[in-house]
Amino acid sequence: MFDKLHEECGVFAIYGHPEASKMAYLGLYALQHRGQESAGVATSDGQETYCHKAMGHVADIFTNPVLSGLPGHLAIGHTRYSTAGDTVLLNAQPFSVACNKGRIAIAHNGNITNAAELRQELERRGSIFQASSDTEVILHLIAHSSERTLAGALRDALLQLEGAFSLVCLAGDRVIVARDPNGFRPLAAGQMEFSGGRVCSVFASETCAFDLIGAVYLDDVNPGEMMIVGPEGITREQYAPAQPLAQCVFEHVYFSRPDSIVFGRPVQESREMLGRLLARECPADADLVVPVPDSGVTAAIGYAAESGLPFRYGLIRNHYVGRTFIEPSQAIRDFGVKLKLNPVRHLLEGKSVVLVDDSIVRGTTSRKLIRMVRQAGARAVHLRISCPPTISPCFYGVDTPTRNELIASHNTVEEIRRFVEADSLGYLSLAALRQAVGDDERHEYCYACYTGDYPTELVNIEELMAAKPKRC
Repeated sequence: MFDKLHEECGVFAIYGHPEASKMAYLGLYALQHRGQESAGVATSDGQETYCHKAMGHVADIFTNPVLSGLPGHLAIGHTRYSTAGDTVLLNAQPFSVACNKGRIAIAHNGNITNAAELRQELERRGSIFQASSDTEVILHLIAHSSERTLAGALRDALLQLEGAFSLVCLAGDRVIVARDPNGFRPLAAGQMEFSGGRVCSVFASETCAFDLIGAVYLDDVNPGEMMIVGPEGITREQYAPAQPLAQCVFEHVYFSRPDSIVFGRPVQESREMLGRLLARECPADADLVVPVPDSGVTAAIGYAAESGLPFRYGLIRNHYVGRTFIEPSQAIRDFGVKLKLNPVRHLLEGKSVVLVDDSIVRGTTSRKLIRMVRQAGARAVHLRISCPPTISPCFYGVDTPTRNELIASHNTVEEIRRFVEADSLGYLSLAALRQAVGDDERHEYCYACYTGDYPTELVNIEELMAAKPKRC
C-alpha cells in the first residue's frame, strides 16, 4: 500500500551499552518502515549529551564518522514520517534542549490531541517554539514544571497530555520511557546481553528492532506507565490511572512489520487470520490470489490458504523509489503507480484475479491498480480489503485524510466498487477484524477509523475534523 495511509514514527532507546549509538542506528534501521522523512539519535556518556539528526534515510544519515561523534552508553533514536509540521530539519527528532532540569533529549510517536491548546498557554507564559511538532510541547511542559526532578517534571507534563504517545527521553545518566494511559501506540521493552555477560535495557516501537541487535523481548511498557533506567537500576511507575485500552488495530492491519510482536501479539498471526477470515466472508470465483505489495502480502497468503486458490506475485514492487523522481514531460498514464509497481503479464493474462490490499482510503490508487491489472490482460479483478471501510479520520497518530476525502465515509460499497472499476469488492467485517487480533471479548483495541467512535474526549473536534490529523 502506498500514497494512502502513511507510516507512523518509530522510537528506540538503549541503556548500558558501550556502543549505544550504533545499537540505536541498527534499531532505527529495523524501524525504517515507520518513517522515511528524517531520523535522529541522541546519546549521553552520563555527563554530556550529543545529538545528530538529518533529513533522509537512516543508512544515509548515520555514517561511521557521524556515529563516532555520538559517544556514550545510553541513547535514544527516532525515525519520522512528517504530518505534524513541515518536512524540515527543525521538526526532526529527538529534540534536545538545556533547561532548568538539565540537558534533555526527547522523541515520541503519536499525536497529542490537545497540543494546540497547550502550546497557546505556554506561549502566553513566555515559551518560544522553534518547530511545529507537538513533541516540542512536552519539553516546554517539563521546563515549566515546579517539580524538582526530571522524572517528576516529566510525570507532571504527561498528566497534562491528551491523545496518543509512546515516548523515549534521555536525561544525563538515565533513560525514561512512557506510554499514554490508553496505550494507543506500541512500546516494547527488552534486554540485550553483550561482552562479558553484561546486560543492557532496550526499548522500541516494534520487536523487529530487538531481533537485529540480538535483544530479547520481555514485555511491553504498560499504558500509563513510566519506566526509568539509571545507575540504580530499573524503576517502573504507574504515573496515570488505568484507562480503557485503545490499542491501534491498524498496527496489525498495516503499520507493523509481520516479523514483529506488537501489543504482545505476533503481527504475522493476525495478518494471516485477516486474510483467512476475508476469504470466508468474501469468496471469489477466481483463478489466483495476488497481493498489493508489500502490505497486502501476508493477508493474501491467508486468503489463498483458506480459499485454496494459488498465491502469485502478480505485481512486483520497485523498492528503490525515492521521495522524489523526475517525471517525463510527456504525460504517461498513472505514472506514479507504474513507477512503484509493475504487473507480471504472463501470470495475469486471461485470469480472474483476487487482488488483496489492506485498505482503501480515497480510492484513486486502487482504481489505478485495477486498471493496470486489466491492461496486463486479466479478464476480471475482484478487490478484497483486509479491514472494514475507513469512514473516519484518526487523531491518534495515523495520517488519514479528512472525512470528506475518505471515499467510504460518503459512498456505499457498491458505489466504491464502481469508482475503483472492480468486478467485485469485499471488505472484512468489524467482527472478523476483532477476531483476527484476538479482541472478540476483551475490547482492547481502537477501531475509531472504522466506526467513528473515538475512545477519548477530543479537544476542538470541529477544528480537528476540518484539518488533516497531525502527529509525530
